[in-house]
Amino acid sequence: MYGAPALPPGYTALPYANPEASQGGRVTTGNVGGYDSLNPFAPKGTPPWQLRSFAYESLLGRSWDEPFTLYGLLAETVETDENRTWVEFTLNPKAAFSDGSPVTAEDVIWSFEALGTRGHLRYRDFWTRIARIEQTGPGKVRLDFKTDDGPPDRDLALLAGLRPILKKSQWENRVFEDGAIDDIPIGTAPYVVDSYQLDRRVTLRRNPDYWGNDLPFRRGTNNFDEIRIDFYGDDAVMKEAFKAGEISYIREFNAERWEELASLPAVKRGDIIRSEIPNGQPSGISGFVMNTRHAPLDDWRVREALIAAFNFEYINDTLTGGRQPRITSYYSNSELGMRPGPAQGAVQALLAPYADTLLPGTLEGYTLPASDGSKRNRANIRAAADLLADAGWTVQDGVLKNAEGQPLVLTVLLQQDALVQQATAMMDIYARALERLGITLQVQSVDKAQYTVREANYDFDLTFMRRSLSLSPGNEQYFYWGAKGADQPGSRNLMGMNSPAAEGMIHAMLAAKTHEDFVSAVRALDRVLISGRYVIPIHQYSVGRIAHDARLTYPVDNLPLYGDGVGFLPEVWWMANDDLPRTGETGAAPKQ
Repeated sequence: MYGAPALPPGYTALPYANPEASQGGRVTTGNVGGYDSLNPFAPKGTPPWQLRSFAYESLLGRSWDEPFTLYGLLAETVETDENRTWVEFTLNPKAAFSDGSPVTAEDVIWSFEALGTRGHLRYRDFWTRIARIEQTGPGKVRLDFKTDDGPPDRDLALLAGLRPILKKSQWENRVFEDGAIDDIPIGTAPYVVDSYQLDRRVTLRRNPDYWGNDLPFRRGTNNFDEIRIDFYGDDAVMKEAFKAGEISYIREFNAERWEELASLPAVKRGDIIRSEIPNGQPSGISGFVMNTRHAPLDDWRVREALIAAFNFEYINDTLTGGRQPRITSYYSNSELGMRPGPAQGAVQALLAPYADTLLPGTLEGYTLPASDGSKRNRANIRAAADLLADAGWTVQDGVLKNAEGQPLVLTVLLQQDALVQQATAMMDIYARALERLGITLQVQSVDKAQYTVREANYDFDLTFMRRSLSLSPGNEQYFYWGAKGADQPGSRNLMGMNSPAAEGMIHAMLAAKTHEDFVSAVRALDRVLISGRYVIPIHQYSVGRIAHDARLTYPVDNLPLYGDGVGFLPEVWWMANDDLPRTGETGAAPKQ
């Protein structure tokens, strides 16, 4: 995205992969819930999330040891102009689908068109940015981006390299968008779907004839012969399956439960190892998002009151032993995060044209309400009551009501997954605090299928949201926070925000030609987001905690910048043998 790639021409492997890793064996992972599709690109159906990473490839591949750098995968070369108004890819002549047929320019063009017009919503916005796509020679495809409204966003050339490539001929007599269970897209990646039992299991098998085995980008990766995904009704059952040796690893997000794992007999025997994987990426935002499509959550004073009433310090101490620090902004824990105090310099200049639309604290500086850690949280409850009164809500006979006499009743929608127990425990404490304000909080916990439908239709007042953010935010920010998604079913804009300032900062971020301008734009966006009071933030996940079969190991001294994120487990792990050391109960610091 900026500057030169870290790896030189002729590199032999990604820095966090071990080219000497042994290959073979099976790794079994667990998912909570079920699935009804094996097509991760269709707008309908719920597929296992792992399929996109393991069974399909794009023209370029991403190194997770750099903020945003891509290297050749299906494409052998890539060219673009200085302003990135166009990009041209030349296919690697060896690139082939899992059935042995070659990848052609026609497949590439069809994939862009099909995903952009009939695929999942995540792919559609990019298609609207393309003015023309055409074959320009043998194995060559060129995309020209629209310039009607000025230079195109500079990350479009990179995003083009990350579009999945599918086989056109497979879909000539099939309906791509239905996501039917027996319509499994043919891919080019190291793994193929070998078998499945609906809602119980999906087995991926490594393709022995995978075309890219000798690519430097692939050396030391995808080391297991088989990846099996087992499905469980809830997180507790899945954790018990891990303890019984039925799955190979689990991630633990709760610091207190992580410590409790140390007492397991299997840990004491050395059959299970606990590995902590630090990372250098932004905190992202995890917490309870408020749906501003529903009154009175469209009033920032009500949202601020709800944030003040959430006694994070007490809740964190009660549920995690106070071991996990709170998220302070969407990009906290990184250079992209807003700086304390008033906006200054380039950040202030970017926000100034939107001053009339900004909420209090955006320019002046905003910090989350903090309690003294006591259970009563008196000061913040008083502040919340004042904000609610200012917004027209008063307590009548112990119930908070508006001028029309309507009580304030809020519904929290939770999915039955790995985080639901902790989220439910938080909401139990929170509900008692809101009772003191006269507010009724109702918690609804539903299965994944119901949750997916209700989330897509914004059928909630509050719900748990975890949005991972990278060191290279790009066009996806429109999908997360853009006005277009405020009323579009199925968008990632769960809060329903419609902020000209946010869109302006995203545009400035994408138009930046220097790293300094990019950082300023993201810091300005961070201010707009956190001062918007859209989410009640909880603790950050700055360390990945993985409990795993002791036979599984990874390059402990060469952890990627992004830590335990995409491209790490199981991509660069392997089954240890006598010739290679096993991991210990430690985690090395990621590169900065």
